[in-house]
Amino acid sequence: MDQFIINGGNVLKGRVEVSGAKNAALGIISAALLADGISTIQNVPYVDDIRVLLEAMKDLGVRIKNIDDHTIEIDSRKVDKLVVDYEHIKKIRASYYLLGSLLGRFKEAQVAMPGGCNIGQRPIDQHIKGFEALGAEVEVDHGMVKARAKRLNGASIYLDVVSVGATINIMLASVMAKGVTTIENPAKEPHIVDVANYLNSMGAEIKGAGTDIIKIHGVDKLHGSEYMIIPDQIEAGTYMIASAITGGDVVVENLIPKHMEAISAKLLEMGVGIEEQGDSIRVYAHKELKGVNIKTLPYPGFPTDMQPQMTALLTVTKGTSIVSESIFENRFQYVDELNRMGVNVKVEGNTAIVSGVKKLTGTEITASDLRAGAALILAALVAEGETVINHVDYIDRGYEFIEEKLRGIGADIVRKSDSKEKRQLKVM
Repeated sequence: MDQFIINGGNVLKGRVEVSGAKNAALGIISAALLADGISTIQNVPYVDDIRVLLEAMKDLGVRIKNIDDHTIEIDSRKVDKLVVDYEHIKKIRASYYLLGSLLGRFKEAQVAMPGGCNIGQRPIDQHIKGFEALGAEVEVDHGMVKARAKRLNGASIYLDVVSVGATINIMLASVMAKGVTTIENPAKEPHIVDVANYLNSMGAEIKGAGTDIIKIHGVDKLHGSEYMIIPDQIEAGTYMIASAITGGDVVVENLIPKHMEAISAKLLEMGVGIEEQGDSIRVYAHKELKGVNIKTLPYPGFPTDMQPQMTALLTVTKGTSIVSESIFENRFQYVDELNRMGVNVKVEGNTAIVSGVKKLTGTEITASDLRAGAALILAALVAEGETVINHVDYIDRGYEFIEEKLRGIGADIVRKSDSKEKRQLKVM
């Protein structure tokens, strides 16, 4: 089990580059299964979730080739298996995208029930509702989701709750359905738009991604395509907060400023300096920061995946802040670990009351999920003394060499590994 050893107190300065968006990459790589051809995907992040997905696709007969560290070639012409039972696929949430892609292309799929971080209930009922509306028969049997259809027909689908996963999965399943599919009340996150753009580059006809209604005209066939994944909004936000929490001055490069607006607005409200510079944002904090109230909401609201990181920052700001979590009911599990560092956070249901303190103290703590791990790193950067973070495998699921990037802007952080294998910067 790897650990991060962090000695806090360093002021972060310099420039840090954001990798490709993990959540977009998971949808786009899964979408490549729909093509009877070869796709070249650029800006693929080196994170564990991506490598697990690619291994599962190889098990289906997909050929994966590394072009360089962040570019892969996906050849889906010889898929010879429609059952996804790769051992590790249960560990990642996005395994369900293989359902939509296989069903959309072959009209049949069996995929193990998805796993992922334990941050609350994340049922797939909206996915199943969408598949059934398109004409598929779906059953869940012994941990496997089985979907089959003689043919798929366009349908009008209203999502009862805004769901990123269901929105993407229904797009994947419907792009080659007969007729027109409309998705009402879809998710609008940047990676929804990115997946739709990739599908369109393959020959799909999707309009309205990022708006209240997505309309999909089914086509007979999709071809391979060359596509570059957007930057990771959540990774960018994490480095923005790393600068703010240490009183630093960091330029976060390779991002899309519009995607960062909800995060930037809250940092500005706290007194953090924000300067947009094309595809970069300079973040500096040269004065005492004040607390703010935050409520997580679907995009373009404040993202739930940034809630733990922002809470870590609020623990060392002046005054009292209220953080309301409206997406996942178990997202505050990390607070117990932060409290061991001397923070003053009380959780009542889906609300955290954060009273800022003057200092945090390093100790041994454990990450409970991906974004919780990022929050613990941020707290450790400003804590007095040494912090040891266990279970950094959670963090590796969504951040590409986070310790190296942080060291590059002045953090004292090292990885302690009990594995003799060196992590290589290659997706596969």
